[in-house]
Amino acid sequence: MWKRQAILAAMIGVALSTPVLAQTKTVAITAIVEHPALDATRDGVIDALKAAGYTPGENLKIEYQSAQGNPATAAQIARQFVGARPDVIVPISTPSAQAVVAATRDIPVVFTAVTDPVSAQLVRSMDKPGANVTGISDMAPVGEHVALIQEIVPSAKRLGVVFNPGEPNSVAMVNVLKEEAGKRGMTVVNAAANKSADVQTAARSLVGKADAIYVPLDNTVVSALEGLLAVGAQAKLPVFSADTDSVVRGTVASLGFDYRQLGRQTGEVVVRVLKGEKAGDIPVALARGTDLFINPKAAAAMGVTIPDAVAKRATKTVGQ
Repeated sequence: MWKRQAILAAMIGVALSTPVLAQTKTVAITAIVEHPALDATRDGVIDALKAAGYTPGENLKIEYQSAQGNPATAAQIARQFVGARPDVIVPISTPSAQAVVAATRDIPVVFTAVTDPVSAQLVRSMDKPGANVTGISDMAPVGEHVALIQEIVPSAKRLGVVFNPGEPNSVAMVNVLKEEAGKRGMTVVNAAANKSADVQTAARSLVGKADAIYVPLDNTVVSALEGLLAVGAQAKLPVFSADTDSVVRGTVASLGFDYRQLGRQTGEVVVRVLKGEKAGDIPVALARGTDLFINPKAAAAMGVTIPDAVAKRATKTVGQ
């Protein structure tokens, strides 16, 4: 009996000291709710971990819980994860991220699918998040949008934007637009539309003041997009959009992203943290655009031609 116990103890000691177990990492993932976009984000995170050599069941343990749309449950999950002490926690969506960040100051947190992490008080700034937190914002890739506009309309120096100042996400996006346009030598001309009925008038106010119009992720403006597009066609003023769905309705082009790719981008950051980088030292990044939609018919109606180089990169061409 004693011999058996000694052998068992020796086996346990060997098991605890084996390199595979010593290298096993635990990544805890939580989302505010289960739906296709957030599920794809979660799957993308796991894709990136696998690509980096972390295999679930071998050297990686994945914990996943959904809050089922309940913020109180999100807070409960956050506390549970913190008590389990995983190597990294990955909250998907703003409510889940806020719950996790409120629950821990030392476990690394890599959030994702958060539109404005600064306003959500998850980080001090995008460039220097600080503490134990970083992540990926799913704000539209505005910098890439500006670059696309310049590629299609090289002469554009003034970029008009119609938006509702009462929509916080839209305001945040316009602020990013000004920053990104400035980096590329462009100025932004604002036109406010407080309700859908104001959109066409706001667009008309940009004629002669802008070389192109950009439509942000603004519910007020997008709901009245056809009136804005009519102004673009009449004035030969090309209209671009932040979302790809609006290209189908008649904007010239847009660059979007899919959420599985967003997850992969997030997973790449998780890998960096697992390999020893401090989360708070890694700048918060914007989701990379991977889906390029173009509408050559709309472009022609607004007086521009989509270059061959852009057309060849397009993942979808509409309006032909």
